[in-house]
Amino acid sequence: MLKLGVVFPQTEIGADPAAVRDYVQTAEGLGYDYLLIYDHVLGANPDRPGGWTGAYTYETSFHEVFVTFGYMAAITQKIELVTGVLILPQRQTALVAKQAAEIDVLSGGRLRLGVGIGWNEVEYAAQGEDFHNRGKRIEEQVTLLRELWTKPLVKFEGEFHNVPDAGLKPMPVQRPIPIWFGGGADAVLRRIAKMGDGWIANSMPFEQLRAQLENLHDYLEQAGRKPKTFGVDVRMSVAKTPQNEWVREANKLRKVNVSHLCVDTMKAGFTSLDQHLDAIKRFKAEVGE
Repeated sequence: MLKLGVVFPQTEIGADPAAVRDYVQTAEGLGYDYLLIYDHVLGANPDRPGGWTGAYTYETSFHEVFVTFGYMAAITQKIELVTGVLILPQRQTALVAKQAAEIDVLSGGRLRLGVGIGWNEVEYAAQGEDFHNRGKRIEEQVTLLRELWTKPLVKFEGEFHNVPDAGLKPMPVQRPIPIWFGGGADAVLRRIAKMGDGWIANSMPFEQLRAQLENLHDYLEQAGRKPKTFGVDVRMSVAKTPQNEWVREANKLRKVNVSHLCVDTMKAGFTSLDQHLDAIKRFKAEVGE
């Protein structure tokens, strides 16, 4: 069965805690399976030397994902909390392990950690991390995260990390917390097949998605894994997909064994929380099984 989620409207919901509460509680009340949240720490000034072509700037609002999930964990009961995706290599790995474990504890085991390498070099520079080796580092980070979530004491010596006989407490409910990867480059698909619990796909036309799924399935089989049991999470934008196409597009995704579908209401011209809520209500009524 296709699980349905909502993309938390990061850039448009504003800073009112009551609006955050109303959104997530409405999504849970409608029966959505999960809530996915985008991640950025800093926005760049578009007038900086060299210019700026990124999708977001310093004027774009982003709630910090772990702090927001701590709040959401306290005001919900069932909905899964998903990072889609956390830019892992710009963060300290042990600290991410601690924060994720805490969210998992506070939510009763409802965290799914989506991770990716990101595109914003400004954020990496501001947090003191190397943008240019991020693909290589993320693999070691994921290995270390799983060690920290499953063993009370960890001795780890890698190329980028050294844990000298230390551990987390409290440990997460899920041991380990599921780690899904974002991105779509061929190297990323190979990495996902090797060490991911699932794939959070970028938004793309269906035929492109199907081609990437075929490649991913080949890599999974090469890794000795079963493609039909591997999770795939796809987003559908209400700004790009008219309501009369929602069911047809969802059925196409079901036929290629997509396991999760997340509705994105941002950039649809909505100017109020009620409009976002109305869209997710209509989507659930149309697409829900």
